[in-house]
Amino acid sequence: MKGDDVFWIVSNLNIFFVKIQASEVDFPLQQYGISPERFQENTDLSSFFKILTTSTDEDDKVYVSTAQAHSYPVTAFQWHPEKNAFEWGLSRIPHSEDAVQVTQHVANFFISEARKSLNRPPARKVLDNLIYNYSPTYCGKAG
Repeated sequence: MKGDDVFWIVSNLNIFFVKIQASEVDFPLQQYGISPERFQENTDLSSFFKILTTSTDEDDKVYVSTAQAHSYPVTAFQWHPEKNAFEWGLSRIPHSEDAVQVTQHVANFFISEARKSLNRPPARKVLDNLIYNYSPTYCGKAG
């Protein structure tokens, strides 16, 4: 994952993101990513979003992996930050300390953004939607 503006995601983690700039911490499972050039050519995209990071797919094609809205609290991920910490079926998923920290920091960022919302569901609705109300699905060794 590369991008000069990745710092904007979580401003107090500048040193962390500088450290991982050259590391393999994302899991490119995409077949239909958009190249940075094509992204910039599309005025609908480039006027709304700013590219934060790029990644390289299995065919060595560079694609936009993270983008953030210029004026809205919207961040788009074209990768799976959760896989680093929680999925162990594929050897291609990075599980280094840095990769797992990326998962945690993205989760923390997401939650901090959600907390800014003034929308609050009724307490009963929260209880109905807790993860504990659902049975886990075992995916097996292959993930």
